[in-house]
Amino acid sequence: MNNSEYKILLVDDEPDILEFISYNLKKENYQVYTAGNGREAIDMAKGLNPHLIILDVMMPEMDGIETCIEMKKIPSLSGSIIVFLTARSEDYSQIAGFEAGADDYISKPIKPGLLISRVKALLRRYSGVESYESEEMIKAGNITIDKERYLVIKEGHEVVLPKKEFELLTLLAKKPNKVFSREEIFSKVWGNNVVVGDRTIDVHVRKLREKIGMEYIKTVKGVGYKFEAQ
Repeated sequence: MNNSEYKILLVDDEPDILEFISYNLKKENYQVYTAGNGREAIDMAKGLNPHLIILDVMMPEMDGIETCIEMKKIPSLSGSIIVFLTARSEDYSQIAGFEAGADDYISKPIKPGLLISRVKALLRRYSGVESYESEEMIKAGNITIDKERYLVIKEGHEVVLPKKEFELLTLLAKKPNKVFSREEIFSKVWGNNVVVGDRTIDVHVRKLREKIGMEYIKTVKGVGYKFEAQ
């Protein structure tokens, strides 16, 4: 896809921040839409179905965490990438954001060049460069992964996962019993150009286990994780 085909929704209650980010993204030919609060963003997102949503964490009335949680309940937004824009401490932002279902976070202030680099890395998954996304259906034991519909089916029951959890499960389940190192997981799921903290994978694995069961994803101490088909 060309940059002009990507739709990005920016959500921040500070007009200066919206103007700064919007200006730099429009220079790269992205379609940019803005909202000044969480409620407005939810209404816009329903009709827009943006590829990427950049949410400020600290907003009045409905903050970024609450907005993200509500957006994750909307089926049409299941394929949207949600990223937090935050000035809070790194650890808090990551944990709170991932708990809410966000895919990543960007710390502010951020330089234009780094901003564009991060956005390009986040949107790269839509270009189909990830080799592990080539198959539409993956079956591993009692679990079926339908990548076309972004659904996981376990014993006849559908499980809807946030984008990053879905991609992590897809990567592991495509090669059952293969041990994936943390570095390999970071590279294939988050991309080499995206900087995330050490606890990122751990948080996502914990949430996956809560949703599909503890028995599927095994920890290999000092190395990484593997998927065991049941």
